[in-house]
This record gives sequence, C-alpha cells and structure tokens, in this order.
Amino acid sequence: MSRAERAPGAVGGRWLLLIHQLPPKPDYFRVKIWRRLQRVGAVAIKNSVYVLPCTDQAGEDFQWVRREIVAGGGEASVCQASFVDGLSDPQIEALFRAAREAEYAEVAEQADALLKSAPVGARLEGQGRADLDSGLTRLRRRATEISVTDFFGAPARQVAERALGRIETRLRPPAARRKNGAREARPRAGRVWVTRRGVHVDRIASAWLIRRFIDPKARFRFVTADYRPSAGEVRFDMFEGEYTHEGDRCTFENLAAQFAPADQGLRAIGEMVHDIDCKDARFGRPETPGFERLIAGIARSHHADEERLARGAAALDALYESFA
Repeated sequence: MSRAERAPGAVGGRWLLLIHQLPPKPDYFRVKIWRRLQRVGAVAIKNSVYVLPCTDQAGEDFQWVRREIVAGGGEASVCQASFVDGLSDPQIEALFRAAREAEYAEVAEQADALLKSAPVGARLEGQGRADLDSGLTRLRRRATEISVTDFFGAPARQVAERALGRIETRLRPPAARRKNGAREARPRAGRVWVTRRGVHVDRIASAWLIRRFIDPKARFRFVTADYRPSAGEVRFDMFEGEYTHEGDRCTFENLAAQFAPADQGLRAIGEMVHDIDCKDARFGRPETPGFERLIAGIARSHHADEERLARGAAALDALYESFA
C-alpha cells in the first residue's frame, strides 16, 4: 500500500488542492512559498494550484502554507477534490512520481560524484574519510526527506539507495568487507544463533526471519555483555556479529537483503522494524505504530526471551501473510 492510499476515503475526493494568489511583491515571498510547497511534496497542476493526496498530514501541511500566504498579504483556499474530466488520477500520480524521480536522481548523481572525488586505497583516511562520511550523512538525510513525500513509490529510489550503498561499502574498513564477503553462502541448518538477552523488535523479527527463511532448525542462545563466542556459533544483532547493523540498515533489513531480496513482504516488515529500531521515521508506514505497540506489549508481558520469540513469531507470521 502506498503512502497516498493510507488516506481516509473521504466523500469529497482523494485529493487536496491549495488554490492561491500571491502578492506581486516582495519577490522573496514567492520563493519562500514555493519552497514550502516543495518541502511538503506538493506538485503543481496549474500555476497557482497545488495538489497533495488527501491525508490528515497533507491537510495540516496545506493549512500551514495557507496561513503563511494569508499572513503575507495573499489569498489561499484548501479544498478536497475529485477529478471528473481532464486530469485523471493516474496522471496526477505520475506527476508525483516524476517529481520524486528527479529528486532521487539528483541524490544518486551527487553520491556518484562524491564517491569519485574520494581518495583511493589507503589514502582514504583522516580528512578524506571525514569528508566522505559527512557527505554520505548529508545525502542520506536528503534521501529520507524525499521518501517522506514519495507517496506513489518512485522507482528511482532504488537507484539512489544503491548509489549511497556504494559509499557505505567504500567507507567500510577492508577487514569488514572481507568478513562480510566470507558469509555470502547460506549457513548450514541447525546452527546456534547468538544474540543479546532482552530481545526486542529487531532481534525478535530477525530470529523469526532466520528460522522461517534461512535456518528452519536454528537454535537461539541469549547472552550477556561478557559473552565470548564459541566455534560454530553465528551472532546476530550484536557488536561484531556476523549479521548486524550495517550502514543505516538494521539487522533484519540486512538479513532480508541477503537471503530474500525479492520478497516484498519482508521488505515491508523491514521498513517497520527499521523505523522502530533506528527511530528515524525513514519509511513512515501506517502499520508501524500498531506493530510497535504489539511488540512492546509482548516485551512487557513476557520476560523470557524464548517466549518473546514465540509470541513475536506468531504475530510476524500473520503480518507477513497480510502482505502476501
């Protein structure tokens, strides 16, 4: 389900329109309002008419812009609409995708340029590494801003993600790259999978993914901070684990990307796990708050990690089927 489809199906139509008239002066005021509209993800269907999918958030965004226009001496109205003739809903959706495509493409282009400008080999240290890391942070922030207004799933998002991923790989120390490359093969069945005690969302979801998609005979061990790894064990979602956070991805996302990259159900769950675990609201799925409360309830009701995994697995089985 796209972000636009989360909107209430109100009688007045699936779109919100901001119709406005700005005063001729000062010039900067026009630029200011244009930037406000760009920031909330609105697209123009006429010179003075902007559109957003009809959601509560969009209504609030347009009301703030309307107040700013009126305070600056202009006129503005917000209305709910359905298009009967002329522009069709698919055409309007295409306008949103085109706008986000251009923005994602700009991020990808800047990421490629940043990577090309970085020092090569052993010279990527000190200021060179700091500049690359700073640039990646800036571009990640911009990509996240775009994703918030990517109401209809612009395909270029994947292009931008891959470009940013190349920078993350470049920043990863060579030893880490060798370690990650050494675990490309699927682990043999029946391994002992180790993680920290007190499992919560990422570890609960990762354990479910491991047992359902990677190692059906997996056994789980929950350890304290003084744990020392034993031969044959596989660590996940813990410091220096074979499977853990990499770049800005949580453990679940990395496991899904490696072992089931085409599974859209896992991708949807991964977006929810990411937003809860990383606390950055990167994806903003409508199901996330309910899923977060469910996991919190499981954690409060059950102190034993094995019980948390069992309860979480049942919930995740049902959630995964809902995306099938």
